[in-house]
Amino acid sequence: MTTTSGRLLALLSLLQTRRDWTGEVLASRLDVSPRTVRRDVERLRELGYRIEAFTGPAGGYRLDAGADLPPLLLDDDQALALALSLQVSTTTGLGLDDRIGEAALRALTVLRQVMPSRLRHRLDALPVDVVEARSSPAVDRDVLLAIGAAVHAREVLRFDHAGARRRVEPHHLVHRHGRWYLVGWDLGCEDWRVFRADRISPRVPNGPRFVPRDLPGGDPAVFVTARFRGSEDNEWPCRGEAVVHLPIDRVRPFVRDGHVEAVTDDRTRVVEGSWSWPALAASLLRFDAEIEAVEPLELAQAFRLLGSRAETAGRAPHR
Repeated sequence: MTTTSGRLLALLSLLQTRRDWTGEVLASRLDVSPRTVRRDVERLRELGYRIEAFTGPAGGYRLDAGADLPPLLLDDDQALALALSLQVSTTTGLGLDDRIGEAALRALTVLRQVMPSRLRHRLDALPVDVVEARSSPAVDRDVLLAIGAAVHAREVLRFDHAGARRRVEPHHLVHRHGRWYLVGWDLGCEDWRVFRADRISPRVPNGPRFVPRDLPGGDPAVFVTARFRGSEDNEWPCRGEAVVHLPIDRVRPFVRDGHVEAVTDDRTRVVEGSWSWPALAASLLRFDAEIEAVEPLELAQAFRLLGSRAETAGRAPHR
């Protein structure tokens, strides 16, 4: 590093990537002497960063949290990533109440004020317009913090949810499609459950501490997705295929987690899943094209059922 400020930024970035660093390794990474590393550590301490020295065969440093927020030292990519994230948060609120969106706007204003002009120009060249796919009820920030604190402390959470009182071992918070969900072991049902956080009203105090259980599958995001699909293994309970009379380029953009395969230049095989056979049939009808080679039999029967329903609806008197 040719400048002290650049060297400090590189040192801070390294300290943030893992807990412990030896002085020799830091000096090697920064291409400076161990004495320079010691001086730069002192400079960061003067700026408010809590960097502790530890003893041992080699000795080294670790970055710990302090009582106050020190000035942030960000490289160009980090500053742009943070600004873009804040810009999105001002629009979406991340599924939280308005206080989060307002705080994000204040933080974005402060960040822009201290940005070099070259970064402001790059940020302005990336205007962000967020279109929400659906309107989701916002979660009160304090409720989400209370849930998160119980997850971190491994304390039984007592709360009211959809008119029922629950005692749950909270394990994970998951953000999905604009909503927050709590994944936990329900002590009343003795089973894993998923709860919408916007419907949770915590009751104080929390219950006793608990020993964490192993979540089926291990991945909370996959677990929540599987529950919405009505399965235990993250697979749709109903899966079928059909050939749609459209070129593959007209079909591929609308098949999210399925499979498409070109049969001819104007025909595409689509393999998809859904929570029911009629829902899968309706999904394939969205292409507004002829459909053939339907498998399995259950999917073909679902098409006949939808056809009968559509015919009945078409004969209904107009008001």
